[in-house]
Amino acid sequence: MPSARTARLIDPPLALDAIDWQRVSDDLDARGCAVIENLLTPQQCVDLAALYPDDARFRSRIVMARHGFGRGEYKYFNYPLPDPIAHLRPALYVPLSQIANRWNATMGIDVRYPATHDAFLARCHEAGQTRPTPLLLQYVTDDYNCLHQDLYGEHVFPLQVAVLLSEPGRDFAGGEFVLTEQRPRMQSRAEVVSLTQGDAVVFAVHHRPVQGTRGSYRVNLRHGVSRLRSGRRHTVGIIFHDAK
Repeated sequence: MPSARTARLIDPPLALDAIDWQRVSDDLDARGCAVIENLLTPQQCVDLAALYPDDARFRSRIVMARHGFGRGEYKYFNYPLPDPIAHLRPALYVPLSQIANRWNATMGIDVRYPATHDAFLARCHEAGQTRPTPLLLQYVTDDYNCLHQDLYGEHVFPLQVAVLLSEPGRDFAGGEFVLTEQRPRMQSRAEVVSLTQGDAVVFAVHHRPVQGTRGSYRVNLRHGVSRLRSGRRHTVGIIFHDAK
C-alpha cells in the first residue's frame, strides 16, 4: 500500500543506481551544480506537466509578479506527492545528504543531516515546518524568475533538484536555468545550465565551500530562469525541507 505521503500517478519507481554519484559530487564541488540526464522519461514529464490545472493536487498558487519574484507562476504540491516525485525525493536525499554533510564539515557548520529523508522531515516538522515544498512551475512568453534562494524556515537542506518537463526548441525558446555565485572580494560568477526534457540539475540552495589557494572559503548562491522568448515551459522542483 502507498504511504500517506505517496500517490501513484504513473510509471513504477525509478532505479537510481545508474547515476554516477562521484561525478555528481565532483561537479557540485567544482561548479555548485550537476546535471543528471534522463532522470524522468518523456511520458513522466508530460504527465507531471498535465497536473498543473488540477488545483486539488496543490496547496497554493504563487503569481510571481505579485511578489516581485519575476513573471510566471508556480504551485506547491499537497501531500500526498505524486509519483515519481514521491519516490525521487527520499531516494535522491540519501546520496545528497552525504555531500551536504561533507560540505558543512568543510565550512565549519555544526548541522549534520540524518541518513534518511523521513528522519530529516521529522526534524522539520518538530520545528513547525510541515508544509510540502515540491512545486510545479509554469512559464510562458516573456516570463522569467528572478535570482533567489529557497529558504523556508530554520531547517534548510543545502541542495535541491529541478527537472525540466518541456523540450527546448520544440516547446519553448529561452528560459535557461541560471546560477550565480557571490564570491568574497571578487566579482560574481554566473553559470547557465543547458537541459533537455527529463534532465535534472542538482544545485546548492544558498552556499557551498570552494577550495582556494589558502584553504576553503564560502560562496553564496542564487538561482533563477532567464526570459522565455516563446512557448511554454514546465519544471518540477524537488526541495527536501518542508516549510512553515
